[in-house]
Amino acid sequence: MKSFRLIVHQKNFSAEDLIINSKDYPGASLGDVVEIYHPPPEDDNPRSKKKSEPEEEYPRLLLQVKAFPDDSTQQIALQKDTISVEQSIAQTFGLQPYKNVIIRIVDPPDVALDSIELTFKDQYMGRSEMWRLKNSLINTCVYIKKNIEFCGGAVRCQVYEMWSLGDRVACGVITEDTKVVFRSSTSMVYLFLQMSSEMWDFDIYGDLYFEKAVNGFLADLFMKWKKNGSNHEVTIVLFSRTFYEASSLEVFPLHMRECLQKDYRGRYYEDFYRVAVQNERYDDWSGILVQLRRIFSEYLKIVLEYHKRPGIDIPAATNSTAAQGNFLEVLNMSLNVFEKHYLDRSFDRTGQLSVVVTPGVGVFEVDRELTNITKQRIIDNGVGSDLVCVGEQPLHAVPLLKFHNKDTHLNVPDDYSMPHWINLSFYSTNKKIAYSNFIPRIKLPPHLPSDDEKKESPKNKLVPQDDYIHNSFFDYDAYDAQIFQLPHAHTVHENSSVNHHRVLPRYKRTSGSLLDSHELIKGQRRKMSDPDVPHRIDSNARSEPIAIPPAAVSPIISPHADEKELSPPVRMVVGSEGSPPLESRALINPFDPSHVTIKLTSNRRRWTHIFPKGPTGVLIQQHHYQAIPAQSDLPATEDGSNPKLDRMISSGSNHSFSATSALHDYCKKRPNSQTNNHSVPTAPKNPSKSLTFLWGATGEQEWTPALTTAVNDVLIVALIGVDWKSLTIPACLPITTDYFPEKRALQIDYVVSLYSLLPDSVNADFAQLRSTSKRPLTTVEVFKELISQRLAQGFQLILMANNADKIGINVLNPKMRASVVRTSVTESDESYYLSIGRLFHKISLSGNTISVTRYRPRHPYPGFNYQYRYRFHAPHHDTYEESYASFTTEKLEHFNWNYLDHYVCTGGDTEFVLVDALKYWRFRVYLLPLNNTANKKIIDGAEHCDIYTAATPTDHQQMVDGLLKFIETAVNKIKRTLPSKKTRNVNCSSPFRERLGSNRLSDRPRPRSGSKVMERNRTSQSSESQSSSESQSHDSYPDENTIQSGPCLKNAATNPEIVEAMKNPLSGLMFICAQQNLPCSTFIAADAINWLMLRMEGVTTVEKAVQIMQSLHSENLIRHASGDPNKPFLFGFFLFYIIDKDDKDSFQPCGDFQIFENEWLEVEVKSALNWGLSVVSTGLDVPNTYCDRKYGVPHFLCEDINVEYAEIDSVIYKRMRLETDVASKSDRVEWGHVRYQTTFMPDQAYELIVEWLTSSGSIVAELLSSWHRKAQTCGLQMIPIPHDPLALPYSNKSDPLRGPIFVPLNIKCLEERDRIFKEFKDNTYLERLFLLQEAIVQRFGFINCMLEPPNNPDATSREHQYVHCTGTVFVLISRPAVKPRSRVPSVGSKNRSTGRFSVHADVVPSPHEAYITRHVSGKNKDDYDNSRKMGFLWSWNHMVSRRWRTNQGVDNNFQTKLLKDFREFCGNVNDRLRVFWEESWVTKENASTSTDNYLRK
Repeated sequence: MKSFRLIVHQKNFSAEDLIINSKDYPGASLGDVVEIYHPPPEDDNPRSKKKSEPEEEYPRLLLQVKAFPDDSTQQIALQKDTISVEQSIAQTFGLQPYKNVIIRIVDPPDVALDSIELTFKDQYMGRSEMWRLKNSLINTCVYIKKNIEFCGGAVRCQVYEMWSLGDRVACGVITEDTKVVFRSSTSMVYLFLQMSSEMWDFDIYGDLYFEKAVNGFLADLFMKWKKNGSNHEVTIVLFSRTFYEASSLEVFPLHMRECLQKDYRGRYYEDFYRVAVQNERYDDWSGILVQLRRIFSEYLKIVLEYHKRPGIDIPAATNSTAAQGNFLEVLNMSLNVFEKHYLDRSFDRTGQLSVVVTPGVGVFEVDRELTNITKQRIIDNGVGSDLVCVGEQPLHAVPLLKFHNKDTHLNVPDDYSMPHWINLSFYSTNKKIAYSNFIPRIKLPPHLPSDDEKKESPKNKLVPQDDYIHNSFFDYDAYDAQIFQLPHAHTVHENSSVNHHRVLPRYKRTSGSLLDSHELIKGQRRKMSDPDVPHRIDSNARSEPIAIPPAAVSPIISPHADEKELSPPVRMVVGSEGSPPLESRALINPFDPSHVTIKLTSNRRRWTHIFPKGPTGVLIQQHHYQAIPAQSDLPATEDGSNPKLDRMISSGSNHSFSATSALHDYCKKRPNSQTNNHSVPTAPKNPSKSLTFLWGATGEQEWTPALTTAVNDVLIVALIGVDWKSLTIPACLPITTDYFPEKRALQIDYVVSLYSLLPDSVNADFAQLRSTSKRPLTTVEVFKELISQRLAQGFQLILMANNADKIGINVLNPKMRASVVRTSVTESDESYYLSIGRLFHKISLSGNTISVTRYRPRHPYPGFNYQYRYRFHAPHHDTYEESYASFTTEKLEHFNWNYLDHYVCTGGDTEFVLVDALKYWRFRVYLLPLNNTANKKIIDGAEHCDIYTAATPTDHQQMVDGLLKFIETAVNKIKRTLPSKKTRNVNCSSPFRERLGSNRLSDRPRPRSGSKVMERNRTSQSSESQSSSESQSHDSYPDENTIQSGPCLKNAATNPEIVEAMKNPLSGLMFICAQQNLPCSTFIAADAINWLMLRMEGVTTVEKAVQIMQSLHSENLIRHASGDPNKPFLFGFFLFYIIDKDDKDSFQPCGDFQIFENEWLEVEVKSALNWGLSVVSTGLDVPNTYCDRKYGVPHFLCEDINVEYAEIDSVIYKRMRLETDVASKSDRVEWGHVRYQTTFMPDQAYELIVEWLTSSGSIVAELLSSWHRKAQTCGLQMIPIPHDPLALPYSNKSDPLRGPIFVPLNIKCLEERDRIFKEFKDNTYLERLFLLQEAIVQRFGFINCMLEPPNNPDATSREHQYVHCTGTVFVLISRPAVKPRSRVPSVGSKNRSTGRFSVHADVVPSPHEAYITRHVSGKNKDDYDNSRKMGFLWSWNHMVSRRWRTNQGVDNNFQTKLLKDFREFCGNVNDRLRVFWEESWVTKENASTSTDNYLRK
């Protein structure tokens, strides 16, 4: 211990938190943890005051000595006996510069943290990264708000909260046993508001429950989001269930029957969902409250009268109560989206949360099977589910699920379940009533109906009405006080005993820096301790829903504290997780649930490790609070002035202990609770499967009425508060758990399978096939990756008991957590245990062998598949559409881990390819043209949006150049050597000069900018300008007078002469560097084509140049760079090399095309399709066939049409391996794959899909951001797209609450005189209609998307998908499929029946068509009219966040304007559609006149 003078420094002076000179403090060595604090003013001897009050005024700071100053500037800045602390840290801890501080070295175990919470935002952090980050933090010192970086800064997070010995602390040391909790400020949040009948009731203050939910709860929530800087991606849905009074289906008119469902009591009902906000991020959410109030005002009328038609009687409709509503269905809707998180992987959010806000009291009547499905899905997927009740808290345990009683016997009692996987909050406002402090806990009894009204009321109460006490003179307070007197006696007694042993030798305040609550609140140093206590942003735990009892107690907690026996109790055991209950099932009494024994399972322990330990060593849930009489030493300000403060647990006021009395009872029953030990050392980690029923999410609280009731002379508070922390910064599923079955259970209940991996021998088999660049993974790397992969798929590491006979020393990685790792006697062995649900894996490393042992249940649960129909109304829709969803549980035991482990082992080789079942992550992008002048006009306020013009050949050439450059530099990462510095004077005339200087590119493609073809043709006066950077953009074309070169090869040059000219160092082709595992003289096919057109006389077209290169190929002068002689020469990005027979030493390709393909992306470039209007020569001399196209006649009015012009070649996808960690930031070997289209057309969207299993999300995000920037320099924009752009309800992976908007096309306005297209053959009618629709989307700036051909070749219709040039909208047009026919365009050989829609009258429509029909027929299927099916399906691209927009002007307003204008155009508002139609006919007639004149000549 030594006194120093304190100075502060900025981050830019030194990155270290602490600068100390080793000469001043010789006892300190690197890695030491030191404690820094001001000495107390009264006494210079700090030891004597260790436990005194003044020391609280001087909080203690812990820092780690990471380096001693070696830089002379730092040494000069430090005078003798001076230390420097980073300025912000000194401010946080109240350390005053230029005053004396005391420094002493502390022992890390004395200041060890039990748990730490890290927050992060705007990034995707996978579970593997969490584990690796946690390992990197072991033995480091942290303090509040410390910023932590990992993977070279790709992963960033901040310390939010730390716990040690039951108290919140401000700094400490992370050890192997510290639990690390990750919380995300940017999650995907689904907010569901249950619009049950109670929403229109009044609460005790006279507010509607809707007002309480929206103006109260949501307003508070949004305020907290703003204050905390949370930036969640939010979807808000209002939902309800409508019951119909009907005895049979025949009572309903036909148009109502499509979505009806029948419940177990024979009642008909329909579920409605109104999506108010979909996948939005707002800085300020207050405007949404207005929108919700507007929806509320009309919600009930619309839903109850949705099916009303004039003259048709429909059964009476009523809104359900909260208890009978569609609560579980709603959770499953969000799970259908959440479980596909790996498909549309967003890189700026992590975490998933569904919040249901209900006006009820937390009781729901549910179907047992659906409960099992929901529970298993929520737990397996690690999704947080919060239930917020704005009703009053009842006098029984909640949340409570009452199972549908399907038994016909009247005397069968009701069966209840108390789900531990739902995190319950009760929201109450801060209002006061002047004349009373009474808060009712039950609703007033309903008005008694007269005799003739005494039918069964739909509102079934939990308690029969007769049982209600409603005597207004009854003294509730006295009665409650008498009833609940007993727990308080325990509380006081227990309080004194707990306080008695709180001051321990390791008491945190003396050894390590507690920030006292006064200090914190005074200085507002931490988010969670500011005066905003009433709303408790710090209530612990994100998805407490699913947190379960730690087996931190004797295997059975006996109600009698003295009985130490471990025999199972005689009480009946409730059926285990999800298993079909037995007939003799024990029933739970919600008013006294503690008499039932519940099995302890891995499910119950899944979320436990996000809870901090309270002062008694029991896990606590911070928003469950019990008011306890204040201690005498508590300052008055902390007690009476703010009753809400009492919701805080001891963390908020460090002096007082205020855990619930239930916890005290719990402690009392523990045999060792009176010992002097704070933690629970006797806790066997593998308890027997039975445990007293423990209520709540932590599973360590027994339910008592006192938990939810406080009767006190001073305070009466509702005790389950709102878990604001979970709702503001939700926790991610913890990476550790602590349940592992007993040995006996493993033998009886589990099937064991074992396989071994020998990475060295596996890789030896592949070594001769590999290219030399790739280093195979070592055995240890594979071992760590296998654990990472399991964590990423939702497994958790099991913290095994720290028994000496089981645990050895972890030699391989001393940082690994000893309690996670079991090592056997031979110290090089290492084992990890992992679990998910009832699956357990043990992964062991012994020498160079990795063995994987899998335990899976002998009797797995049956698979469930629950079919559900509902109506939903999405934003911009007009009606509630019928839709379908299926809720299924996943059979986790079927996952092919053996295959995945071999995939990891071989490093992504071609032998083990990614298959869908592996649930790999993927990110899909389109490459589109960068800028369109029409976009700017619309942003600047153009009246209409149909102002897009067709792309010119110049635009197409820029797209080709840009794509080739993008693939070369971004995806293939090819580096070019710079051109030589000699001046090049090539004495040839240059017909090329005029073409380059102008924009006219009629006949040949422009050479790519950035490819060095151009460089070689420049000669400038100074030699410096010869070297030009490889990333030059489009506008850096050379000035035309710098080009003094031209064709040097005669038309008759032989093939060997051409090859020699290509090799010419001055005027030849630019080759790729040889060090990239490519042969010498490797070049890109497109470069060679451009070079030939530039250098050879008579070569003016790509086709001619390709023929010449093909002749070189056929004469074996050039070959594909894979060494495969059969790979033909094509135009595009292909790698070829010039065969040099003399050079035997150069790199020789292996000739295996598959391996080459796995390393290089190659794509063929084809000419643009121009919406089917390309003038193609076919050798047939039919003069009037093509002339109308020459004159700009729209395709739908051409004499010959070809609706399948875009399907001449089917789209083929290939996959290559991708090095994702380009900057080598990661702590492991990372790779992924790219799935790509093998052909590119400049007027089509080009698709790439990045796929990965063994990469960090943040590393992939950095790679894609660099691609995004690179694309812009290439004149392209890279836009992310969803895996299911149209979200049609028939696709397996679609979002149940998203659907396309149907925009009808008003053809009737074009048919005033006669039907349209009557001038053409009848059998082309439908195809012309499709081409008319295509012409419309073209006018609005849409681009064709090449799709994979449908699985069903006999489908009656084909879908054509288009994407807007901004990437923000998709449109789908369905057209009848054309029977196979010859490709000669003018032949009318289509065997189709004539007449308007006869082709579809007797054909079952495709699902998508049925969807269109449903949209347009809207509410009434009776007037099913095929002609009204004409229209478009319109869908938003929800993947385009601000991060991916190249033009920030293309925002929500732009998209809304585009849809509005598109609807008006298609609906012929202001005659716009008809004007377009007539203009098209004028063009057609002009073309005919010109054709006639041409033929007369």
